[in-house]
Amino acid sequence: MALTTTNLEGTLPLIAKGKVRDIYTVDDSTLLFVATDRISAYDVIMKNGIPEKGKLLTQISKFWFSILADVCPNHFITCDVSSLPEPVQKYKDQLEGRSMLVRKFKILPIEAIVRGYLTGSAWKEYKSKGTVHGIKVREGMRESEAFDTPIYTPSTKAELGEHDENIHPDEAVKIIGEENAKKIAELAVKLYVKAKDYAAGRGIIIADTKFEFGVDESGNIVLVDEVLTPDSSRFWRADTYALGQGQDSYDKQFLRNWLTSNDLAYKDGVEMPAEIAEKTREKYIEAYEQLTGSKWAN
Repeated sequence: MALTTTNLEGTLPLIAKGKVRDIYTVDDSTLLFVATDRISAYDVIMKNGIPEKGKLLTQISKFWFSILADVCPNHFITCDVSSLPEPVQKYKDQLEGRSMLVRKFKILPIEAIVRGYLTGSAWKEYKSKGTVHGIKVREGMRESEAFDTPIYTPSTKAELGEHDENIHPDEAVKIIGEENAKKIAELAVKLYVKAKDYAAGRGIIIADTKFEFGVDESGNIVLVDEVLTPDSSRFWRADTYALGQGQDSYDKQFLRNWLTSNDLAYKDGVEMPAEIAEKTREKYIEAYEQLTGSKWAN
């Protein structure tokens, strides 16, 4: 059964409820991220969830935080429920495998998207304007083709219920300042390249992904939120990759395709059929196993 909401009954204050995560305050310096099984597509949360999805997202993020720690410091502390305050541990059934204790930072209101391949909204813009987020790119590119070098294409970070807006990197400077914007652009590309190269050795193409960053008291940039999950990235099967078409995907593109084909994109109150939920769950498990080399045992 999917867990679509959490209830810790007053043991910790709930400070935010996102598309997927419920966020609780533990103390002045730490937060508890609990990844539910909610799933969103086109910035709309489905009525029903994907069983075990929150656990899969949490374990994939934990995996990447370790691999990418030498590129950028991050907010991850532990996934061990026994390290939480004792009153919270009675809710272990809600928290086990899907919760992360993280350090608290000031969050920069930008989603740092890095695109290695021409797909999604970038492909749509390119077809009509020859640009990606307003950035001129090489002429004559085909759908799903790799860019000459990965492109940093930020977006605004929308409030729940609103839609993220693709922006030119110059607009990010206006929002978070020149110094932070420059650091984020450089770090996001470095993180993407390291992850892309790693995943390539596992038979996965990371077409694009988004990162979120915070700032510590000394002004240092810190990687936060989730990292390189099927929710925040496009994972393609390398063995079926072909230019000029959409790709066989490990991520929630499967759900997006179903919504689009049924004229349900951007509509509230959509309930997925059980078959769609199960097929989407299978995609997430495939991604976990392919990336980590471990069997999903939950």
